[in-house]
Amino acid sequence: MNDINKSEETKQQDEAKEALKGRRIRSFVLRQGRVTKGQAHALEIGLPKFGIEYAPEIIDLNAKFNRTDSKKILEIGFGMGETTAKIAHTLSDCDFLAAEVHTPGVGALLKLIEEGALTNIRIIQHDVVDVLQNMLADASLDGVHIFFPDPWHKARHHKRRLIQEGFVKLLCSKLKLGGYLHVATDWQEYAEWVLEVLSAEQQLQNTAETYAEKPSYRPLTKFENRGIKLGHGVWDMVFKRVQAHR
Repeated sequence: MNDINKSEETKQQDEAKEALKGRRIRSFVLRQGRVTKGQAHALEIGLPKFGIEYAPEIIDLNAKFNRTDSKKILEIGFGMGETTAKIAHTLSDCDFLAAEVHTPGVGALLKLIEEGALTNIRIIQHDVVDVLQNMLADASLDGVHIFFPDPWHKARHHKRRLIQEGFVKLLCSKLKLGGYLHVATDWQEYAEWVLEVLSAEQQLQNTAETYAEKPSYRPLTKFENRGIKLGHGVWDMVFKRVQAHR
């Protein structure tokens, strides 16, 4: 990388930090949930093998997945893990770092990993903002998936939404040039919000005119299928990281 590109990268990183300064963005609201016996067993057996403990130090993703020729995708907020497990099975040549804070969901995904004999998922149970800031090297990700994040539909709660200018800048700093950000939501007003925020980021370029067709790798969830039958919409947005022009 030449000095001009280095200077540009440094400037972008400083802007991301500045945008996050002054308020604590969190990727979740902590809710208690019941852990089933199956999930508890999966946590006990699977977490030591497929879990990555949070620590404020950069991790080597190639070492964590034991291969260097695979694309590395970050999945943010995987819920109960069904979609993540299906995508990991479909895209077996990619590796997935799955971030979730809720213990029942972590246990559920570990159970699916065991049942599907999946080897290309690693789980980190921690706030993804901390993970991005402290554990992932710049330009280390080939893609980021954020599927059905909490829309916080009341206007007074919009400040809690995950997709904000500062968070998007942080994501861009971790994406390789050409890497992609895929957001999906079933809340139209939030889709409009996300589209506006992503379109305003100079480091991102929309791969569609507005909303994208659902990529084949993202499966339809039971909830989504039910909503479609009732006439509800789902909006996918896929943006690619490009060199910002200033």
